[in-house]
Amino acid sequence: MKTLEIVEAGRVPYEDALDWQRQLANDRIGGRLDHDVLLLLEHPPVVTLGRNSHQANLLRPAEIDVFEVERGGDVTFHGPGQLVGYPILDLSKHKQDLHWYLRTLEQALIDALGILDIPAERNPGYTGVWTRGKKIASIGIHVKQWVTWHGFALNVTTDLAHFDRIVPCGIQGVEMTSVERETGDGKRKTLWHESVAAVVKGFERVFGASIMQSPEGAALQPAK
Repeated sequence: MKTLEIVEAGRVPYEDALDWQRQLANDRIGGRLDHDVLLLLEHPPVVTLGRNSHQANLLRPAEIDVFEVERGGDVTFHGPGQLVGYPILDLSKHKQDLHWYLRTLEQALIDALGILDIPAERNPGYTGVWTRGKKIASIGIHVKQWVTWHGFALNVTTDLAHFDRIVPCGIQGVEMTSVERETGDGKRKTLWHESVAAVVKGFERVFGASIMQSPEGAALQPAK
């Protein structure tokens, strides 16, 4: 069975996390890392522009740090209360098919949201996860030599007003939502930890992985 190491990293500046992902991906490509890794973290407020971004979808650029990155997709927001996942997976050990990978990421999140009693689904023609017609998770990936980085962003307790800065994922009229809003339980202090546990369970199931939980202060650390 394939091993997936889960690293819960807390709040990490976007630029540090980007360097970290690239370092891990290069180690996976070069054989210095012999198993897959899933980084789970959150960022200070930031906007990222994928390869397919249109400048017109960045509505208030002066108010926040903006990064142009190599992932697919358009513009998205990251910030506190949003569970960001960066899977560093060697698809040659899974399936060398990017369409399959995107759909499998969606399924992991759909399964996770099901555990949280949120009915989730795909929206035909778009990448990501929706619930009740609103978008709750965004996905954008990059792959080199069949090793992945970048990944997904699941709104847990995110302040959804931040999405007013952008046209999320370039989809005009899209309404964003969160686990907190859909459960109607903003006072539940365990919501973040429940969401993390649900996502890990979703990944374990859809990728057929044996989960290895990294202890706090493990060897995998952000690049400096």
